[in-house]
Amino acid sequence: MSIQRQLTNDRMSQVVLHNGTVYLAGQVGKDMSAGIEQQTRETLANIERLLDSAGTDKNHLLSVTIYLKDIDAHFEGMNAIWDKWLPNGVAPARATVQAKLCEPEILVELSVVAALP
Repeated sequence: MSIQRQLTNDRMSQVVLHNGTVYLAGQVGKDMSAGIEQQTRETLANIERLLDSAGTDKNHLLSVTIYLKDIDAHFEGMNAIWDKWLPNGVAPARATVQAKLCEPEILVELSVVAALP
C-alpha cells in the first residue's frame, strides 16, 4: 500500500493517507488572540476542510485527541463547541489531555484519525 502525504514540508505533513485511513497533524485555529470557543470553532473548520480534501468527512472520525492548554479553564467551552459540531451517532474514540502547546497563545489543538468512505 502506498502512503500519500499532502501539505508537506520538511518537518511534517498536514494529511497522511494510508490503507483507507486519514491522519491529520495537530490542528489549531488561526486567531490565537481568540478565546477557547472561537479557537475550537476555527480548529474544527480546518479539520473539516482537510478531511474534505482527503475525501472524507467528520462522519468518518475514528479517533480524536484533544490537547488543552488548561483543562480546568477550557474543557467546558471546548466541549460546548464540539458537541454542536459533531453529528449524532458518530462520536469517535476520544481523549482530552492538558498539554503545554508549542505557542503560549494556543488554547486547543486536535489530532484526528478518520476512515475513507
